[in-house]
Order: sequence, then structure tokens, then C-alpha cells
Amino acid sequence: MIRVTPVVLCGGSGTRLWPLSRSGFPKQFLVFSDKESLFQQSLNRINALDDPQISATETIIITNEQHRFLVLDQLRDTAHIKANCILEPEAKNTAPALTLAALKALESDQDSVLVVVPADQAIKNSTAFQATIQQAVHLASKNEIVILGVPPNRIETGYGYIRYGAATEQDGAYSVLDFVEKPNHAKASEYIMQGDYAWNAGIFVLKASLWLSLLKRFDGEMLAHVESAWSEKTIDLFNQTPFIRPHAEHFSAINANSVDYAVLERCPASGIKISMLTLDAEWSDLGSWESVWRFEEKDAEGNAKVGEAWLENCTECLVQTSNRMVVALGVKQLVIIDTPDALLVSSRDESHQVKSILEKLRIRQRSELDSPRKVHRPWGWYDGIESGDRFKVKHIHVKPGASLSLQKHQHRSEHWVVVKGTATVTCDEDTFTLEANQSTYIPQGTLHRLANNSNEALEIIEVQSGSYLEEDDIERVDDQYGR
Repeated sequence: MIRVTPVVLCGGSGTRLWPLSRSGFPKQFLVFSDKESLFQQSLNRINALDDPQISATETIIITNEQHRFLVLDQLRDTAHIKANCILEPEAKNTAPALTLAALKALESDQDSVLVVVPADQAIKNSTAFQATIQQAVHLASKNEIVILGVPPNRIETGYGYIRYGAATEQDGAYSVLDFVEKPNHAKASEYIMQGDYAWNAGIFVLKASLWLSLLKRFDGEMLAHVESAWSEKTIDLFNQTPFIRPHAEHFSAINANSVDYAVLERCPASGIKISMLTLDAEWSDLGSWESVWRFEEKDAEGNAKVGEAWLENCTECLVQTSNRMVVALGVKQLVIIDTPDALLVSSRDESHQVKSILEKLRIRQRSELDSPRKVHRPWGWYDGIESGDRFKVKHIHVKPGASLSLQKHQHRSEHWVVVKGTATVTCDEDTFTLEANQSTYIPQGTLHRLANNSNEALEIIEVQSGSYLEEDDIERVDDQYGR
């Protein structure tokens, strides 16, 4: 029996898909035309291996403090999957993340095969993906390094490439000769013509012990820092999901590096074999709005749309809206992404430039850069409906059984109106309930809490007034989420 540990890397920011994806809600948690987010699809794919010789352990998810409750919320919808969440103190790229996963796997199992996948990729043919992964697991169980390469079907300068040699007769795997970083257009065209290059999917399969031995050989300093951070980790359990926190100071000493740079690209020159399997499963990393257009289903005119969009005499456009009706007339090859607080309109061939626009927004300290109008919290979410001089209006949704922290504000007062459900309100020494159409007033400086002790969702409208209305004017006295 081959023991397998699925590992999902879930730390990316996905800024190239702004304004839908933001640092506060990155692309792996987004739902496009499917019913599940990219993260949930990754979890389900990697936990659906149908091979009697393979036995999977609990999944390891590598993420960060900021996104831990997004991960937890989306795990609830995949309740059959048991997972451990390792929370990186700061982003250090994929090599330290994989090392944490390997150390965790070796704690739980003698030496399992790690199947490592990014959380933000899309794959249409899950059956082909799983068949390729199962083949990779069998190879990796023999102490091989296996990576997945995607057959290129166009000139693409945004991906890394793998140069490979002949396939072995025994298992059909190709030997990796070299890794090439993102090429220019001429080089990419040359690679396509040669026919012995594949896109690097960033998916790799190998034993935990093999990864640690390779890292020790090529970057022993990184390994030592990660091991120190792991040895002094802390663990807390939230809703039966472990949150594992490596020691922050030790982790901060790590030089950020990717799996490719730290180890894999050094292997061929050092005589270490890497095998590549072809992943022919309609794969995309959804790294730009152009790639989203390519991946989504299209109508007869080549338009892809998500949400309430009306396209008249339009061709080869991508339109996505989550908020309101969008109408486009007589346009070609446009990207139109509409969100409650930001609208992106771009030609498809210029949509990759959105990242440069974000730098200009950062200089101007625009709030639209990092957080969407609808902000997710461990207890639910709030939507900033309107704001102005000395006032702010929010639509607040509290999940059944959840509550906000016991808190107070130095600079604002709040009015709450219940529109759905039953609210349990604490206001200084008093605790009382409010039903739909009832309201209360929370004076500035008053200790208060909003809770939903019922089995249905609670929704309220909150009107804030005061001299300062930002989120850092919250003094928490008690919080079940450890914030």
C-alpha cells in the first residue's frame, strides 16, 4: 500500500485578476463558472484518487493567518476532507512551504508520497488529472521525483518551460533535461516548433524524505531555519481543524525561494533524475484575464460571461459581474469585470497590464487595491454599502451559532437594525434579543457584542457615526477566534 499525503499550496495573492481577486480575497477562493472555488476544486481533485494500491492521509493545506478563516469556511463545504492547516508567519515562496508539509507528513507517517498542487489552478478533465497523478504516485513511491508538464498549444510567455528527453518504454515518463524560465515571444515560438518542451504546471510528486534530503544538499541553511521554526510550532484546534503555526522569528530568517529555484532546477546538472509525466487535462493557471477567457465556455460569437450580462453584437469578449446587469453593445475582444466598488474595462491583449495599474493604486493608497467591498470574517461577512463624512453603512451577515467579539469603539457609535433572524445583543451589563424590524443603539465607548444563537442566518444593517470609522478602532476584550 502506497501512503499519499495531499498538499495544497494556498498562499497566493492572485493580483493579476484584480478587481475580482484581491489580497484580502485572492483568486483561489473565487468561484468562476463552476459551483466550487478553485481551492475547493483542488481539494476534491487531489482527494479523489481511485487506486486500491493508494491510501491517502489527511490533507495538508499551507496558507497564512490572513486567509485561515476563508480556508476554514470553504473546508466546511468539503466536509468529507480532513485537513491540517499550516499557517506561514509570512510569505516565503513555495520551497519553505513544501518543507513544512514534508516535516508534518513525517510526523504522521513513516514516509508518505507528497502530491503537491497549487490551490489556484483550473482543470476541466479531472479524470485525466487523477489518472496522471496515480501514475506519478507509483513512480514516486520508488524514490523518484515526478513533475507534470502540460503540452503547449500556443505561444505563451507567461509560463516556465520544461525541456525533456525521450520517454522510457517501461512507464512512459520523460526525463527532464532542463528548466527554462518565462521566455520571450521568439524563444517561446522556437520551443513550440521543437516539440520537446512542456509548460511547467507547478505540480510535483515525491516522498517527504526525498525532498528534505535534496533541500539539505542544495540549501541546508533554509532547511535548518524551517526545522527550527517547526520544532517550536504552536497548535490550536478550531472547529476540529488544527491550525499549526511555525515559530515566526525562526521563519523570518528564511530566504524566500521557490521549489524550482531551490532544488528542482539544480537536479539535472547534478545528475539527479527527474521524471516528467504529460498532463493532458485542459489545464490553466488562470494567471490573467486573457487566460480566464480562454478557459471559460463561450457562446457562438466567442463571448464568455459570468453573471447578469447582456451582450449584443459583441465578439470574443469576457464579461463577469457579481453585482448588477452589465450591457455591452458592438464591442470586440474586451474584458469587462464589474464588482461593487471597482470596474475594469480593458482590451483582452492589454489585460495583463493590470498589475502595473495596481502599483499606481498602491501609491495613491486606494482601499480598492486590497479589500473588496464585501469583507469576509470568521463569523460571516459585512458589505460596506455606503460611506461619507462622519457616517458609514454596512450590511452584516452573521452565521448560525457565530458571534462577533466583545468590543468597544473610542470614536464611533452604532445603530443596528435587524432585517432577518434573531440577534442576541450585549450592551455593557445588559443582554437582550432583537427580532426582524427591531433596532438598538450602541453609544460610543460602550462594551458590546452581536451574536447569532439561532439556527438561521442573522442579517442587520449597521449605521456608524463618529469622527473616525476605520476598522482599527476596535478594542477587543474577548474573541473566540483569537484575533
